[in-house]
Amino acid sequence: MTTPTLTTHLTRHEITVPAAPERVFALIADADGWPNVFGPTVHAEVAEDDGTEQLLRIWATANGEVRHWTSRRTLDRTARTVVFRQVVSSAPVASMGGEWLITPTADGGSHVVLLHDFTAVDDDPQAVAWIEQAIDRNSAAELAALGRAAQPGPDGEELRFTFSDSLLVEGAAQDVFEFLDRADAWPQRLPHVARLDLVEQDGGVQHLEMDTRSPDGSLHTTVSVRVSFPERRTLVYKQIKVPPVMTGHTGRWVIEPEGTGVRATSWHTVTLDPEGVRTLLGEDATLAEAKQKVRHALGTNSSTTLRHAKEFAEQRRSR
Repeated sequence: MTTPTLTTHLTRHEITVPAAPERVFALIADADGWPNVFGPTVHAEVAEDDGTEQLLRIWATANGEVRHWTSRRTLDRTARTVVFRQVVSSAPVASMGGEWLITPTADGGSHVVLLHDFTAVDDDPQAVAWIEQAIDRNSAAELAALGRAAQPGPDGEELRFTFSDSLLVEGAAQDVFEFLDRADAWPQRLPHVARLDLVEQDGGVQHLEMDTRSPDGSLHTTVSVRVSFPERRTLVYKQIKVPPVMTGHTGRWVIEPEGTGVRATSWHTVTLDPEGVRTLLGEDATLAEAKQKVRHALGTNSSTTLRHAKEFAEQRRSR
């Protein structure tokens, strides 16, 4: 009995970006950095890379749900094209691939075309509609975000910055990881967490809505998606709802062996919104001032979480 051939559907999305093709291509080629550029991408990692062919693992939102898939892609730095094909798709997608095409414009900018081809499981019309809606929404968001990310900040200053805080813990890695992973217990364990709602999804995906107290005592509501990797003792997350001073915030908790214990590190990558900075901090506020304030607010809460994780793990070891 032959397997029926599924119908292939094609989509095309495009944008003109006032940035050099080399800059645009670099952003697309840097898969690890996608969560900081593309709104739908929660986490992406390069599993294999020979300089041209890559194997990627990607977690991204699609119509409000987090989906995970594995893709292969081929980068042509001369032609500035990236061809991709899903190796392992997530239902209702049966197969999906496509291509990024970047061409220079007469004024020194770039014309970016994003092509997709896909088939749906069983050719289900509802699945086709769902996939088309997800592609349309994500492609439009990704191209718009690409355009913003490719342009420098005021006076050419970089809008994105990364920082970390860490602590040495004389305890077990599993206990530190458990404290960080079980965010539903944070309102009882952490003084700066006033409320937290946690919804878990298969594959280690967690959806968090949390009220936190800033160093000045004000309450802020954040919505995040986390992906948990217990075997690596690592948690990665993306803040879906960010304060007005930011356009993006991602992070990760990493636990690594060190000496007789472990080192627990909190990493943050933040992309500032110049307009939001001026609105909240005043017309004369600089990006440097905004970075300092964001660094202080996020770092204070992360350091508090690390101290409590350290106490939790070390108390367990001493029993």
